[in-house]
Amino acid sequence: MTTFTLDERLERDGIPIASIGLCQMRLMNDRRWPWLVLIPQRGDISEIFDLTPLDQTMLTFETNMVASALKKVTGAEKINVGALGNIVRQLHVHVIARSNGDPNWPGPVWGFGKSEPWSEKDHQAFAARILENL
Repeated sequence: MTTFTLDERLERDGIPIASIGLCQMRLMNDRRWPWLVLIPQRGDISEIFDLTPLDQTMLTFETNMVASALKKVTGAEKINVGALGNIVRQLHVHVIARSNGDPNWPGPVWGFGKSEPWSEKDHQAFAARILENL
């Protein structure tokens, strides 16, 4: 079994919140969108089907748990969930709260405008609310 090492881009772009079981949960450092990323803590995994059946089940469970908490905390109209990985090959799942009127609604969050980093106080408060609702 290979050791889990977080991709440097995921580490750079996300603020760690917690390890919730299988996944490390991080907050994307762009306050324009409430945007969480789940990274299964398994080495050399790039696709969901590369996970064991048990890990696939855990990933689904944790994704749904986080998506539900994000919706509750934000009141978003839509929660988008996706595992793309065209650039960052390490398996990671984006869970993004979207609402009518947010920046670039209804377009994608990727590549739009300039990111606006979270303040320390605001990201800690947001993370605490997510954790309370898991």
